Amino acid sequence: MTRSFVVLGGTGDLTGRLLLPGLAELVAAGALAGPAAVVAVSREEWTDEEYRGWARDRLAEHAAHVPEEARERLLGRLGYRQGDVTVPADLRAGLERAGGVPVVYLALPNTVFLPTLEALAEVGLPEGAVVAVEKPFGRNLADARQLNEVLHRLVPEEQVFRTDHFLAMQTVLNILGLRFANRVFEPVWNAQHVEQVEIVFDETLGLEGRAGYYDTAGALRDMLQNHLLQVLAVVAMEPPAALDAHGLAARKADVLRAVRSPEDPRRDTVRARYTAGRVGERELPDYTAEPGVHPDRGTETYAEYTVQVENWRWAGVPFRLRSGKALGADRHEIVLRFRPVPHLAFGRQDGEAHPEPDVLRLRLDPDAISLEVNLNGAGDPFDLERRALAAELPPQALSAYGLLLGGLLDGEAALGISDVEAEESWRIVEPVLAAWAAGEVPLLEYPAGSDGPSPA
Repeated sequence: MTRSFVVLGGTGDLTGRLLLPGLAELVAAGALAGPAAVVAVSREEWTDEEYRGWARDRLAEHAAHVPEEARERLLGRLGYRQGDVTVPADLRAGLERAGGVPVVYLALPNTVFLPTLEALAEVGLPEGAVVAVEKPFGRNLADARQLNEVLHRLVPEEQVFRTDHFLAMQTVLNILGLRFANRVFEPVWNAQHVEQVEIVFDETLGLEGRAGYYDTAGALRDMLQNHLLQVLAVVAMEPPAALDAHGLAARKADVLRAVRSPEDPRRDTVRARYTAGRVGERELPDYTAEPGVHPDRGTETYAEYTVQVENWRWAGVPFRLRSGKALGADRHEIVLRFRPVPHLAFGRQDGEAHPEPDVLRLRLDPDAISLEVNLNGAGDPFDLERRALAAELPPQALSAYGLLLGGLLDGEAALGISDVEAEESWRIVEPVLAAWAAGEVPLLEYPAGSDGPSPA
């Protein structure tokens, strides 16, 4: 079967920053072999050569780690078709230009997902075609259900790839190996031994010119509804029978079905946005002063909520999810805090604090794993000292998008999101969004470069 790759929204930021570099990595690795064509469809009235010039500049900026020879080979496969992705005739022309059995990638704002998919359904796709849809998958649960209905008319569910690049990040994948390829961790991976789980993605980056998307999404829709809930599902799922698309999707869906929305949004959620401040060497303006921002929208740049997974393994363990922009330090990690030992045999003086419980940290970008434990001290053998058993992981051979695109072209959707997962994720956050929209939870502020809002 000859695969082709059709990018709808081929001149957008996502294509230039992530998709083209991922494809170039596959070319360099010999994983994009054969006659596969790559065709971009977008509104600009460009020729093939003009598009290749634009793509060459994006690759030089975002794929400098890929040998120039591989980048040029990718450019030699690129074609361009001017058109409106919501018009069936324009889509048909792009698909015919690509030929073969296409992977159709919607690198588009989610506001045009539905008309684009309806136009594709009118055109029809050949047997074996794959459709990839970026996040966020809709704006709410009703949107997600409608998108799924159209997708299922277009291709079978196993040929739908709802993208979440966090699932292809090395440390997230290493959760599977850590738990299911070692006898040490899985027996204590439960509520009997784990006291709390934190999933954090704090960024020093501010808005970075993305107001057109971000100011209508906010931190909760951008990060917590998809990326961080997917990480939660991987952390909390039961062992699958096999690490394939069906096995992973079924176990992740079980977890998301068991997640209870925050019981009291006023107590269990925090929303805030940054004000002017200094992050490292950069001075950032107030979020509301950023170009393209509408202050009265009340868009949050920091979101946090705590949920419970109501099943046998995790009953009673709080899962705290948090993400914010323009914070003082990048912090990308999954943290499992274990319960204290039931009895401490080491003698303690009155008033002396007990040692900290064990903590397992899985750090994302750069990837590392550390286990913080208590060991006998170097002086008094009955004194305890805190030590971290740590390992830094070498960078994975392919970027997260390189891995995702490789799976797409191979027809393997193990790193995607199923229809059930997409809908359950919206079911979890909708009560929070409703409470925030009703003003039940105040919109706090924090200076750029700080640790975030004080209640957090």
